[in-house]
Amino acid sequence: MVLTLHCSILSPPITFLMFPSPTPPSFSLIHIYSPHSPFLSITTQVPNPFGAISLSTPLQLKRRATNQEREREREREREREMAGQFQKTSMYIEHNPAIIENGDFRKNVDDDGRPKRTGTWVTASAHIITAVIGSGVLSLAWTIAQLGWVAGPAILIAFSFITFFTSTLLADCYRSPDPVSGKRNYTYMDVVQANLGGRKVQLCGLAQYGNLIGVTIGYTITASISMVAVKRSNCFHKHGHHVKCHTSNNPFMIIFACIQLFLSQIQNFHKLSWLSILAAVMSFAYSSIGLGLSVAKVIGGPHARTTLTGTTVGIDVSASEKVWKTFQAIGDIAFAYAYSTVLVEIQDTLKSPPAENKAMKRATSVGIATTTLFYVLCGSVGYAAFGNDAPGNFLTGFGFYEPFWLVDIANICIAIHLIGAYQVFCQPIFGFVESKCAKRWPDSKFINSEYPINIPFCGQFCVNSFRLVWRTAYVVMTAILAMLFPFFNDFLGLLGAASFWPLTVYFPIEMYMARTKIPKFTFTWTWMKILSWVCLVISLVAAAASIQGLVTDVKKYKPFHTEQ
Repeated sequence: MVLTLHCSILSPPITFLMFPSPTPPSFSLIHIYSPHSPFLSITTQVPNPFGAISLSTPLQLKRRATNQEREREREREREREMAGQFQKTSMYIEHNPAIIENGDFRKNVDDDGRPKRTGTWVTASAHIITAVIGSGVLSLAWTIAQLGWVAGPAILIAFSFITFFTSTLLADCYRSPDPVSGKRNYTYMDVVQANLGGRKVQLCGLAQYGNLIGVTIGYTITASISMVAVKRSNCFHKHGHHVKCHTSNNPFMIIFACIQLFLSQIQNFHKLSWLSILAAVMSFAYSSIGLGLSVAKVIGGPHARTTLTGTTVGIDVSASEKVWKTFQAIGDIAFAYAYSTVLVEIQDTLKSPPAENKAMKRATSVGIATTTLFYVLCGSVGYAAFGNDAPGNFLTGFGFYEPFWLVDIANICIAIHLIGAYQVFCQPIFGFVESKCAKRWPDSKFINSEYPINIPFCGQFCVNSFRLVWRTAYVVMTAILAMLFPFFNDFLGLLGAASFWPLTVYFPIEMYMARTKIPKFTFTWTWMKILSWVCLVISLVAAAASIQGLVTDVKKYKPFHTEQ
């Protein structure tokens, strides 16, 4: 019998010539084959009457074990490099060295090679509620006052259905061409590229990221107003309601920015779930407080003057003011539901199964239903409480003075909610810039290197130099712009008008018709086009109202002089 022993690629095979013997040999060695060393094998040219025999000396066994250990180390190194490449290109990566060290990396990744997504429809609903229900819910009393009992609630419900419908269309575009098994699209721009392409991709990016930047600046202003309201509420309680109690917003914008400097180092949406859930709870809290105070005012106070058509021309407003404020109110309601700028990014956090589009549709239905309930209740009850004289925000605008401690709690909840909402809207911006830079400079250690730091009670946290510098610079920039332009919320209305139609209505409808290949001038094609055109008109009139408000604000513009 001829035995050929292959020890490794580098060493030549060793061949032994053996002759059968009537008696077995006095030794017996068991050959162990390791999958980590596929180059070790035994071949026989003559049947072996003694069974499987491996001829290995102790030195050869030691070398074999060393080679196997080296091969396993090379495999672990390749897995680390693979994880590093994923970390460079994804804003949604979760760094877990334990997974890699245990050799189970490939069992913990999704079909696109990225670490398994862990989101559910519950966390997605929390993200949606955090993004949709802003402190603007407290201004809906003013909105209903401009439109009246008939048009106000009707427009609220109508736009809830429009937003739900277009959001379900957009949810089916996360994967393409098949909504269940197709290739993933990680951002709204990726979705438009996969379904429409051309110049529309650039239009989408301009509308989306322009709106996101505007929202983060606007949230800085709004959060500082809520913080100032706490201080002013205590001042009114102590010195009386006739005292002015003027307070500068700038110190509170700086406080808000300092909190965001820390939270902005959270790497991705996966790790924002706890913050979104907290923010959603806060939105329920201050909405409920505002609703409760309004009910108490309706029951206990004199009845406010309300009408079917809202504010009355010649009594409450002039004819021109009635037109502009009606347009502004319609725009405010339309934008109050819009969260399409972050829908795709939220959907990219969902695990599968169930299919991502099904989970996202369920989250959308829960989020929109919850939002609509609070919107109708706060708007209608608030209008009943204050009538045509409803303030723009009945908590920060001091529709209520007492109980001052409850008003303080509500304003603190608003500030906490906006802290979480800021992150929901800025994370897509961070991911977009960081992924572009990683592709542009793949060999830059400043951009791509990760430095693990052990944080007590929190585990390991990876710090990236570029992420630290860029995100810090962004937060500082938004704070400076918020202090520089005290009327930015009116400009935000213009941004909302410019982005509402393309992002919430136009692109989802066009992508649906492109995917399903709906023939022109059929019934479905016609009513979808009509819906798109109607929303375009609403965006245009709302933009006109925002421009009129901007012209008025610029006349009294004083940079860095914002106070309540």
